[in-house]
Amino acid sequence: MRHLSNTSTRLFVFAFAFVLAFALSASSPAHAQTFTILHNFASSDGSAPLAGLVMDAKQNLYGTASSGGEYNGGVIFKASRSGAEMVMHSFGSGTDGSSPEGSLIIDSAGNLYGTTFAGGAAGAGTVFKISSNGKESILYSFAGGDDGANPVAGLTINASGNLYGTTSSGGAYNSGTVFEVSSTGQHTTLYSFGSIANDGTDPVAGVTLDPKGNLYGTASAGGSYGYGTVFELKYSASGFTENILHTFEMQNDGGTPYAGLIFDRSGNLYGAATQGGDGSGGGGTVFELTRSAGNWTFNVLYGLAGWGISGTFRNLLFDASTGVIYATTHCDGAYSSGTVYSLTPSAGSWSYTELYTFTGGTNGYYVFSNLVIDKSGSLYGTTNTGGANGYGEIFKVAP
Repeated sequence: MRHLSNTSTRLFVFAFAFVLAFALSASSPAHAQTFTILHNFASSDGSAPLAGLVMDAKQNLYGTASSGGEYNGGVIFKASRSGAEMVMHSFGSGTDGSSPEGSLIIDSAGNLYGTTFAGGAAGAGTVFKISSNGKESILYSFAGGDDGANPVAGLTINASGNLYGTTSSGGAYNSGTVFEVSSTGQHTTLYSFGSIANDGTDPVAGVTLDPKGNLYGTASAGGSYGYGTVFELKYSASGFTENILHTFEMQNDGGTPYAGLIFDRSGNLYGAATQGGDGSGGGGTVFELTRSAGNWTFNVLYGLAGWGISGTFRNLLFDASTGVIYATTHCDGAYSSGTVYSLTPSAGSWSYTELYTFTGGTNGYYVFSNLVIDKSGSLYGTTNTGGANGYGEIFKVAP
């Protein structure tokens, strides 16, 4: 699936009956953590956030909403940890980008970078920069050809200020690309998916960069079984070469990975699949890839309960000090509205804890969000819809 906004629309039809039934018949669940709605979007300040948040050194929060704003093309917003929100930029005017669906990154100078799914000079999406004073500049507009089209995910930045990301379509084989955009806006297609047999296709997550300049990521479809892949783009002076590290087959290992990959301190990779696996109902998996002697080994850490595409859509949050993984599910949980959960390592296995269960309605539901953590251990994220106005919310789960 290339456009996550469509995910919410399609799943709403199936999930609404479950949400309504539970909301009418069940009492609010008890939680060890404290849940707070920090901000309810009102459309004029953004609507339908499809990504989570990024936090600066002062613990201010920044994010994207895929629609709403002055031109109904989405917004970039800033919020304090107490919930005071302001719009930094409204998309959709002229040849500006529109429909930002990925999360943001922030550099040492406080500049924000991201992508839009649509808009730009050719309507195929953009890479943009928001300066620390709120001024937007379009670094690159996708043409929809070999350069790719419709980026869904956010970006990765290296020490030289070069940006790396994926497009969900376009490229030489119309199956998506991995690209580089320099700080001055020069675009290079590093890889076009679909060039080899059983290659992955339709990447909707970004890429992760290692110290040697190699890139790692997931493709949501393709592979030997059609359920996606984990890939490495190995860097050399002559360019990048793709290695497929794992092909998903759905039943045991999960499938359709919309989340990207993260490293731990030992260089192991962690990610999530949105469906399948051996959890009760097959609500996706959380997995690890470990490297030894140049070879990667895939291992499922935990199979999530759920139904259909209900699992984790965005990157995991790895707490390096404790080894705990934090994440959200899209529409899992007792009310089919999403959850916040943790995985804690213990004696060679992982213990699952549901930190919060969304109940739908004004409580919020359909969580596509990644999470960020502050110095006190509180977690922050967004829901795609629900809240007091029905346009989504910013939430906090405090220990």
